[in-house]
Amino acid sequence: MACCQRASRSQSNPMTETSRRQGAGSMPRWLRLSLLVFAGLLLAAVLAIVITVYLLLQPERFTAMLQTQARAAGLELNLASPASPSLFPHPALDLHGITLNARGATAPILLAARGKLGLPWRTLFGGPTVISTLQIDSPRVDLDALQAWLTTLPARPSGTPPNIPRIDTGVSINYGSLVRGNQLLLANVNLDAGRLRSGQPFPLSMSANTASGTMLKLRLSATPRIRGNALQLDNINLHLSQGGALMLQLSGSAYWHGAADAVAHLAGKLEHADAGQYAISLALTPADQSNPLLLALKLEGQDAHVDLRLPPLALARWWSQLGDPGNPVLTVPPGSGELQAKKIETGGITIEGLSMKAGDSLPASASTAAAPRPAAGKP
Repeated sequence: MACCQRASRSQSNPMTETSRRQGAGSMPRWLRLSLLVFAGLLLAAVLAIVITVYLLLQPERFTAMLQTQARAAGLELNLASPASPSLFPHPALDLHGITLNARGATAPILLAARGKLGLPWRTLFGGPTVISTLQIDSPRVDLDALQAWLTTLPARPSGTPPNIPRIDTGVSINYGSLVRGNQLLLANVNLDAGRLRSGQPFPLSMSANTASGTMLKLRLSATPRIRGNALQLDNINLHLSQGGALMLQLSGSAYWHGAADAVAHLAGKLEHADAGQYAISLALTPADQSNPLLLALKLEGQDAHVDLRLPPLALARWWSQLGDPGNPVLTVPPGSGELQAKKIETGGITIEGLSMKAGDSLPASASTAAAPRPAAGKP
């Protein structure tokens, strides 16, 4: 019986294997050939599209565009190596060894290890040349070189409306630094800016470390608009913090008509971990035939009262001369007004009972009425 069972099993196995082979090879030969041809055509189409897109990227086209725009602004843009294209996850150009300096200047304004330009697909297929995103890694910005370039820019002709540069998606800066010559001002600068278009809110956030290691954080939002021949900023909200000791919050609006024709009104609060909270306001008035651009600063708190009128342009020149190691100039800062504080601590120095007045005409205090004059003959 056992022999018969083994014989029957051995006879059934070939039939089972034959049926399996027939089931596995049930697909007709013409269908297999058709699928292979279709797969080959699909692969060839994908390769053709990839090659075409790479040709459409034309890295030298965008490099030349950036260099042309830089030259129009009096700048020179150089790359350590030609730009390299990439397709995924979106079309982009990688830039390596970026150097940006004023025309004819030796000190670079910006040095960056790497940059990346994001491009929309419509640009590749004949659309307008638009850069959707800009990412810069480890940039180094020299403030002295930047200021030297700004002084060479021609004044905007009177009546020419300002222009808002358009950023479709945003700008990202990672691990940057701000220097003045060989002096480090800010390190680990990280900045993210959103879409910049007229009439739409523009967000910006930044974090950095000071030379002493203190963390700075900035959040700014505003809505830019062109009104006539002026650039207007509505719904300004600014939040600045320095470590856990200082916090400044301001809101308001501003507009710029060119040169020193600018107006701004900002108000908010200043909080200090040790000194408490202060009400603060800033008002910028435009220059005219007899007065320069002026900034009115008012600060009111339990231990301090500040009411100053400062010319920002002259103050910036005074500050740059004060920090010049070759020829330091120690003078009284420009401006007028009064300052009263019970106690000031800065840089390891403590000043108590400070009272200071400057200028011939003092602005009226924001919180106190003018004292009545004594009658004639009375002290």
